Amino acid sequence: MCDTCGCAITPGNESFLRADGKHARTSDGHAAVEVLQSLLSENDRQAAHNREHFDQHGVLAVNLMSSPGAGKTSLLEVTIDALRDEACIAVVEGDLETENDAERIRAKDVEAIQIATGSACHLDAHMVHDALHHLDLTNIDILFIENVGNLVCPASFDLGQHRNVILLSVPEGDDKPAKYPVIFRAADLVLLTKTDLLAYLDDFDPGRAETLIRKLASAAPVQRLSSRQGTEGIASWLDWLRAEILRNR
Repeated sequence: MCDTCGCAITPGNESFLRADGKHARTSDGHAAVEVLQSLLSENDRQAAHNREHFDQHGVLAVNLMSSPGAGKTSLLEVTIDALRDEACIAVVEGDLETENDAERIRAKDVEAIQIATGSACHLDAHMVHDALHHLDLTNIDILFIENVGNLVCPASFDLGQHRNVILLSVPEGDDKPAKYPVIFRAADLVLLTKTDLLAYLDDFDPGRAETLIRKLASAAPVQRLSSRQGTEGIASWLDWLRAEILRNR
C-alpha cells in the first residue's frame, strides 16, 4: 500500500474521490484506510484490464523502475538501436514534469507517450490506460513503461505489466536492496548499471549487491551492464528480452 508518503491519490485515480466519485464517501472513523484500500482495489482492476489489452495484442509490457538517474532512458536508447530490425518498440514515459525523456525516445523514431504525474511519485494503472488510448498496440512487440524515478512507491502499483526490471546504478551504492527491499522483491530482473564506473567507484561491490538481493528470497537474475561505454553486458539483457518476447507469444 502506498501509504509511505501519502501519494496514493494521483491524476489517474482522483476522479474516484470527487464529490460524485465512486469512493467519495466512506464509513465514519475509517476514511483514510477505506480510501487507500478502495484506490488500490480500483488500480488492480484497471491493471488487469491493461494486461488483457497487452495479451490480446501479443505485447510484452515491461515496467522499468529505479532511482532517478540510474540510466533507464539510456538503456532504452541502446535497446532500441539493437533491436530495431527485430522488434517493434513503444514507450510510455512517466515523470513529474517535462517531456525530456520522451523526446529522447522519439529521436530514435520510436513512439513515446509522456505521462506528467504532477506531484505523484509513481505511475498507476489508470494513467497507463489513458496512455494506451494514444497507442496502436497492433504491431507492437514490446511496450516499455519507464516509471517515475523512485525506489519506494512504484513497486506498490500494478500497471498491468508482465515483467518488472529494476535498475541499480553503481553511483547509488551496493546497499540499496537492503534499504529498499519492496522494489527489489518485485523484480523479475535486476540490472546493475553504469558498470563502467566501477574502476572509479570501487566501494560498489556487485557481489555484495547480489547477496543482498538473495537475502530478500529473490531469485531474479542479476546482470551487469553499461549503456554508455562499449555497451558492456547489453547482449545478456537483449537475450533476456528476446526470451521474454517468445514466452509471451
